[in-house]
Amino acid sequence: MESMKDYEKELERSFRTINEGDIVSGAVVAVTDEEVTLDLNYYAPGIIKIENLSNDPDFHAKEELQPGDIIEATVVRTDDGHGNIELSKKEANEVLAWDKLREMMEQQTVVTVRIKESVPSGVVAFLEGIRAFIPASQLSADYVEDTDAWIGKDVRVVVITVDPEKNKLVLSGKVVARQEREEERNHRIAMLVPGSVVEGTVESIMPYGAFINIGNGISGLVHISQISQKRISSVHEVLKEGQKVKAKILNTNDGKVSLSMKALEDIMEKPQEEEEAEAIEYSSNETAGTSLGDLLSKFKL
Repeated sequence: MESMKDYEKELERSFRTINEGDIVSGAVVAVTDEEVTLDLNYYAPGIIKIENLSNDPDFHAKEELQPGDIIEATVVRTDDGHGNIELSKKEANEVLAWDKLREMMEQQTVVTVRIKESVPSGVVAFLEGIRAFIPASQLSADYVEDTDAWIGKDVRVVVITVDPEKNKLVLSGKVVARQEREEERNHRIAMLVPGSVVEGTVESIMPYGAFINIGNGISGLVHISQISQKRISSVHEVLKEGQKVKAKILNTNDGKVSLSMKALEDIMEKPQEEEEAEAIEYSSNETAGTSLGDLLSKFKL
């Protein structure tokens, strides 16, 4: 027995009209090697032939589509001769994908694409069924010389150029790689403990101080005022590039590491001062404890 909802659904279908050129959406019902069947909530099902699914040559319908998935496609024919509505996801994609890609660019959405081939000056991937170009200079945060080595690799990218009129889509993995590298670096810096002593190598010398590479991709600044207890007019008086040094972490504010070599001089001087104080105290006690009896005991009778 039909329910009211079933009746309303049938009524909706009877009043609905689908024309060639319309973009419709439907749920995947079945996937074969030749076609994908959609439930269009209409009296006739929709059929998308495999060759009309995607421009991506490596798109595998059976692997990437599941029953219940919603697909948008353009009506090619309202009757394919077998009572089905023939559809093309490719055609719909030419209209819908560019809007989505533009939105992705505006929101700097990070997505993963697989490199399909190497071309002069870069590589090719597919995003939203659209062929995309990634310049070699935008593949990674590091210099890329051999683009062939990237074929088959998955790369996290953002969209940097969208031009549907020229059918131009450009992606960048470099932007994402730099962001991730910076986030990782900030995390490592956050793990550093102010007050702890680190060892590093003088990386570069500036008029205002020296940058010390303390490892793990982190460099810290020793300001000229924090190099020595002695007043110096030039960093070169004490340091040179490549020199191994030890320094104390002062702070890690704003993702920057501030170091001090002078603070370690303070630490080294304190024990020496304490030893001198103990020596003076010992000498004083010895003097105070020397009595006439002590002196007489040294003479032999």
